[in-house]
Parts: sequence; C-alpha cells; structure tokens
Amino acid sequence: MTAIWYVTFEVRRHGLLLKPRSPYETRTFATEADAKAFTRSKLEDGVVLLAGTINPHFPKQLIPASRIQSWLAEKEGDPTSAARPG
Repeated sequence: MTAIWYVTFEVRRHGLLLKPRSPYETRTFATEADAKAFTRSKLEDGVVLLAGTINPHFPKQLIPASRIQSWLAEKEGDPTSAARPG
C-alpha cells in the first residue's frame, strides 16, 4: 500500500553527537488511522508534531502543531476541519 500520510516530529537529542543532524524526523503511513495512532504515541512524549498528506494525494491536508489535537479528535476521513488554513 502506498504511503499518503506523513508525521514530522521533534527528535530529542541524547548524549553527544559526532555530526549535526536535523532536529526533526518524518515517518510515512498508508492510512490516516495509522498516522493518528503514531501521532498519539509521540504526543505522550511531549514533542512538537505536524502532519499532512503526501503529494499528489488530494485533497491536500496540512495539520500544523497548533491543530494536532483537533485533528486527532475528528472522525477519520473528514478533511473539513484539518484542511482549513489557520
């Protein structure tokens, strides 16, 4: 199955790193339900999260960190609240 959702999350640095790396990591998922389940588990860790659909999936959705909680609360496949800008 093709991945159509992504979740980007903050990576907490542990110990000394020999080379610099991005403070964020992204994982991809085939379904919105899988992306939400992963997001819930990372939210418990208290990290910064954002999510969305991968191009060319339509309708395009971008869920910024400020809207993660409302996205998790909405029903699966209901893009009406997550797709709104703001």
